[in-house]
Amino acid sequence: MSVHAYQMYRQTQVTTASPGELLIMLFDGAIRFARQSQDFMAAGNLEEANAKLIRAQDIVNELMLSLDHDAGELAGNLERLYLYIHDLLVEANIKKDPAIVDNALHMLTELRDTWEQVVEQTK
Repeated sequence: MSVHAYQMYRQTQVTTASPGELLIMLFDGAIRFARQSQDFMAAGNLEEANAKLIRAQDIVNELMLSLDHDAGELAGNLERLYLYIHDLLVEANIKKDPAIVDNALHMLTELRDTWEQVVEQTK
């Protein structure tokens, strides 16, 4: 598959996704970039590890910005959790510590799996 065809596929996937599916895509992206950062750390490529962690941080920021605070206490709790994950990713980037990335990945994966269940139940 050519790069252009893949980009068209991804664009179609995003434009036709439900809000819940978009949320899961964001988590998938954050998880993918965090894992890639660990691979780059292991290879000694700290510049690429930095770039991947920044991308994961940006996605977590987007998750925070997308919260509907009118929805109640849950939004505030999620915001604090997302902020904690973001702080872990920043700390991992500063220290170049894959173990800290593991902590963030664990929480991102748990949240992703939970949201996936919610999306499936609401279909």
